[in-house]
Amino acid sequence: MTGLDKMISQIIEEAEQSAKGMLDEANAKAEETAKAAAEDAGKLKEEMSRKSEADVANYMERVKSSADLQRRTAILKAKQEVIAGILDKAYASLDKMDEKSYFDMIRKMLSKYVRNVQGDICFSSKDLARMPEGFGNEIEAIAAKKGGSLTLSKESRDIDNGFILIYGGVEENCTFRALFNTQKDRLQDMIHRELFS
Repeated sequence: MTGLDKMISQIIEEAEQSAKGMLDEANAKAEETAKAAAEDAGKLKEEMSRKSEADVANYMERVKSSADLQRRTAILKAKQEVIAGILDKAYASLDKMDEKSYFDMIRKMLSKYVRNVQGDICFSSKDLARMPEGFGNEIEAIAAKKGGSLTLSKESRDIDNGFILIYGGVEENCTFRALFNTQKDRLQDMIHRELFS
């Protein structure tokens, strides 16, 4: 073997050793990187698992809350329907009173709503036709007790029941429906207390 061959052989041997060292170092780094990646993956998996559990718990809480809200809304709606049904029946019973009871109710309403000034009172054509004998005089007497006067108008109004009071051109609607509507909240509260408390 010549000097040149020895030199080449030595260079090749050194290159092989250097390559082997580099491979060993690369393998060690690869193992470290793989180990670190596995640890990171494990941590990430745990973190994702915890986050997933938290997300599931949050979702379940939202579902439960939503279901509870829907349940309360359905109960409230059912209660409102029951109360509205009772109010409708109460109104219908007032509207279907016999004549004596009806005009007794009108007398009570007059005592409450008549003012101590001069005015007119209007009824429906149905009420004018079935009005008891001398009821116009009773109206005047009730108004006089309050310090006012009321003239029964022969002109009818398009109302179902009750009456319209007119004072100085200003009309006061005293129909059952109008009175029901003004007292609706109070009546609903009373019914709610009676039924659901």
